[in-house]
Amino acid sequence: MTPLTRRDRGRRSRLLSAAGAGLLLVPLAAACGSGDSGGSGGSGAIKIGVPAPLSGDSASAGQDILAAAKVAADEVNKAGGVDGRKIEIVEADDQCSAQQGAQAAQKLLNSKVVAVAGGYCSGAAVPAIPIYGRRSVPFVMDASTNPSLTDTGKGKVFRTCGRDDNQGLVAAKFMTGPLGAKRIALLHDNTTYAKGLADAAAKSVKQAGGQVVYEDALQPGQSDYSPVLTKVASTKPDVLYFTGYFAEAGLLMKQRKSLGLKFTLMGGDATTDSTVLKTAGSAADGYIATTAPLAKDLPAAAKFVSAYKAANNADPGPFSVYEYDAVKVVAKAIDDAGSTKGAAITGALHKIKDFPGITGPITFDDKGDRTDPLYITVQVKDGAFTAYKKLDKSGATWVDAKTS
Repeated sequence: MTPLTRRDRGRRSRLLSAAGAGLLLVPLAAACGSGDSGGSGGSGAIKIGVPAPLSGDSASAGQDILAAAKVAADEVNKAGGVDGRKIEIVEADDQCSAQQGAQAAQKLLNSKVVAVAGGYCSGAAVPAIPIYGRRSVPFVMDASTNPSLTDTGKGKVFRTCGRDDNQGLVAAKFMTGPLGAKRIALLHDNTTYAKGLADAAAKSVKQAGGQVVYEDALQPGQSDYSPVLTKVASTKPDVLYFTGYFAEAGLLMKQRKSLGLKFTLMGGDATTDSTVLKTAGSAADGYIATTAPLAKDLPAAAKFVSAYKAANNADPGPFSVYEYDAVKVVAKAIDDAGSTKGAAITGALHKIKDFPGITGPITFDDKGDRTDPLYITVQVKDGAFTAYKKLDKSGATWVDAKTS
């Protein structure tokens, strides 16, 4: 790669991001050469991989993530791209499974991506991470929240979302605080994400003085969870916190209502996909979930929401804004690095400070985790997920998440 001249570096410094909006308004000026991960040789499109479940039970989430990535890439390209080169999104279906996750990773590397931005199920990310790592291709995750992913990622894995130990703590504080729960049941599906969140919540519940009266797994993909709910009910919980995915969550809501069970049903951030509302119908009313803020509740995301709707004739899903920011932060890292080499992009990602993402300022710690993860609770009202409560800056008081 030809070294950057002083003039080149001056041009690169003019990367502008709309404050708080994450929109690239002028061309990104980086002198990008060929990368050791198969860059495009200084010409042609710069390829960014997006692995996501594009088929199967979690397909709606995966399609949403892919659509958000394309919105971000389109904005970069309309602003002139990176040194005049367009960003190209390369998709791969990981089907939320370990086997397909590994195959999707290899497919993206064969397609010569220089970085990866995406993911949904932590279980699909686990085998993919070392595959990317061996080629020094950085992986910025938008929705995969299991702590082990960055803990063992050797500094090449990043997140624009939070971690399950953060979410588990918020869930425990909410259940034992505003809900006044003493007896808490935890239900997962044995996937990497769901089991990890359940374990994190169990630890935090005990620390908060609550009692975990039930912790077990259901079998995903079933049509009747009445026996599971009846077993949970026998432990007399105040709250059941379900840490699995939205396909099962909708059925749990519906069948809990039909059984006349009185305990409160809560869920984690994988239960906020709009599909759950169609499955549960009126049984979803009042349902509470822990999640990162949704697109409609982020003022800085207004332009993104409009662009997403225009492109897809649909509202953006819960992880769309985190994928949008993942693609944008990768584009900035490529610009800052002045290279499409994976090692250089990784180094640039670690140096990013307070990047103005639409989800808030983004800075990564040494592991690659976001330094300011924010979890709130949302509640289903009038057939939609609505911002409900969040902890204030002290972490001790719950306040209205919509107005504070």
